[in-house]
Amino acid sequence: MSLTPVEIRHVKLGRRPFGYDRRVTDDLLSDIVASFEQVWRERADLRDKMEELESELSRQKEIEGTLRNTLLSAERMADDVRTQARREADVIISEARATARDIVSGAENERERIHGEIRRLRTLEVDVRADYRAFLVSALDRLEGDTEARQASGQAA
Repeated sequence: MSLTPVEIRHVKLGRRPFGYDRRVTDDLLSDIVASFEQVWRERADLRDKMEELESELSRQKEIEGTLRNTLLSAERMADDVRTQARREADVIISEARATARDIVSGAENERERIHGEIRRLRTLEVDVRADYRAFLVSALDRLEGDTEARQASGQAA
């Protein structure tokens, strides 16, 4: 039986000629002791529970700190990866542009070489029959036309 402090204060012990009734007083003290022991056990249980919860709270705070640090590290790493990717993309683009310039320059040099060869062949004073000379001039005109058409389509792209 659990007694509250208010109940204990309002208990009226029976009186006898030489003091309080011993049996009633002993019963009351037994009830008070039992109540006090129960409260003491509950208090100890609550203290254990509180220590357990404080330990869990501490562990959760450690996890939170670790997660926060991990998140910050991941954000920094993502920024570093993005920066590195931009640098690599810039290098790749620069290399591609340089390669494109080399290809265009090589193509222009080849076109000039072919035009020079065409001019040389036209001015060539070779003793060739008229039929062969006409065929050669026609083939050279077609080659020159194809080269100019390719150049025009390359500039459009």
